[in-house]
Amino acid sequence: MRAIVTRVTRASVSVEGEVVGKIDEPGLLVLLGVTHSDGREEVARMARKLHEIRALRDEESCATAGAPLLVVSQFTLYGSTTKGRRPSWTEAARPEQAEPLVEEVVATLRERGARVSTGVFGAMMAVESVNDGPFTLLVDV
Repeated sequence: MRAIVTRVTRASVSVEGEVVGKIDEPGLLVLLGVTHSDGREEVARMARKLHEIRALRDEESCATAGAPLLVVSQFTLYGSTTKGRRPSWTEAARPEQAEPLVEEVVATLRERGARVSTGVFGAMMAVESVNDGPFTLLVDV
């Protein structure tokens, strides 16, 4: 499981012009990808990492600051560009495997007390954000 985590002052995701998820205060925008070998163990580790990572100002985490997260599924995080000019998607999990795991990460975050907004799995989404810093991390579990 892989995530791009960006500290933002605000962020939103829209589908067909309609905002489906947003955060209007400092928090984290999380682009989340799933690979074939991911399962429940990776879900638990990723949720814990996203909630507790000290990526906010003053080395705070979403857990300590009560800051929100906007989680957007993104299979392209497992795109490979090692050969040729066309990305290969063979390392990305198929939607029927990936969707329940993304949903489980979100559910686990919420169980931990996190405030979480989301995009729509599999939809063509427009993501807008105002980066804070900028501060962006690659998180692999």
